[in-house]
Amino acid sequence: MRAMISGGNTTVYVSDLNAAVRFYCDTLGCELVNRVPEHWALVSAGPGVNIGLHPQSPRGPKPGARGAMSIGFNVTRPLAEVVRTLEDRGVRFDGHSDSPKEPVRLSFFSDPDGNPLYLCEYK
Repeated sequence: MRAMISGGNTTVYVSDLNAAVRFYCDTLGCELVNRVPEHWALVSAGPGVNIGLHPQSPRGPKPGARGAMSIGFNVTRPLAEVVRTLEDRGVRFDGHSDSPKEPVRLSFFSDPDGNPLYLCEYK
């Protein structure tokens, strides 16, 4: 049986679409795939991670509401190097996790609306 669903995206509700596009594309290095001015922007962080940026709507959660979502980005360079690069671009990290019992190292930060994001490096 052929799959009925293939791919998709995570929607992030934002308070300022232009600022969100700048953060996800210019700061994090995502690619802008599509944009409908003042309504929607689709950015890609690479295979398997598409993020829809959408201004707040009556049906969606308030931008930055913790617990509603979290996006993880797998790094392609050493985690410490990526963290330094993003810190140089103004990103402030909330913490890091590197337990010997876990197969990954994580570094936590937020987008301009306070939505939780993290970087992931497989050991």
